[in-house]
Amino acid sequence: MSTKVAIVGATGKMGQLAHDLLTRTMQGDEQEFEIVAELSSKDALEKMIGADVVFDVTVPGVSQSVVDFAVTHGIDVLVGTSGWSGDRILALEHRLAQTPTVGVVIVPNFSLGSVLATAFSAMAAQFFDSIEIVEAHGAGKVDSPSGTATRTAELIGAARAAVGPVSAPHTDQRARGQQVASVPVHSLRLSGVVAKQEVIFGGVGEVLTFSHETLSPTSYEAGILLGLRAATEATGVVVGLDKLIDLPRLLAHSSKAATP
Repeated sequence: MSTKVAIVGATGKMGQLAHDLLTRTMQGDEQEFEIVAELSSKDALEKMIGADVVFDVTVPGVSQSVVDFAVTHGIDVLVGTSGWSGDRILALEHRLAQTPTVGVVIVPNFSLGSVLATAFSAMAAQFFDSIEIVEAHGAGKVDSPSGTATRTAELIGAARAAVGPVSAPHTDQRARGQQVASVPVHSLRLSGVVAKQEVIFGGVGEVLTFSHETLSPTSYEAGILLGLRAATEATGVVVGLDKLIDLPRLLAHSSKAATP
């Protein structure tokens, strides 16, 4: 039996990408996914009723109402919209504690390469006191910092819990970026850019940079399918594609394999 999907934000770039991707999976005798509703950010949310999972790729001002409606009606959700801060996620976790059969998977970035770069950044965070993020997206992106940059900064902050906040001088100057979990984040919005992020670590006599650039939106397809599959099985709130690929286990396995 195929999983029934409602795409909310279907008229946007990510919504159109999801439509094309899922339409391809609907070919043949065995359909893994079936699109049963496609909504714009302004459509009545009742149109999503009957879906097994809602794929939310709207805008930050709409996303929370989409998730609230879906949870109220017992529908699992895959969130691909930016703007889900730690506080909003915590409030959602409290709510889902009352509805244990519903799952919400929040994925700031569906690119596997981006997820790995963020994970490596969190690993390096405790070794450098000077850390900044520069992220770039297309000129039409309505929010900043990006969800990926916010997620990266929050993970860096958590990794540094024992050593304290990063060193960020001259925070009174607007050009120093917006601080997220003490990490300065600089957002660029440029025509011709899909997505790019650099996490820069400054140390004594050295600089370490983790850089990831999305060259085509097709890089999101594997992550979208992974997220949709996980959303139908999840309970509570799951944040990050890294949780779906069990990155801690993979890193532990790689470490053991490298041990002579």
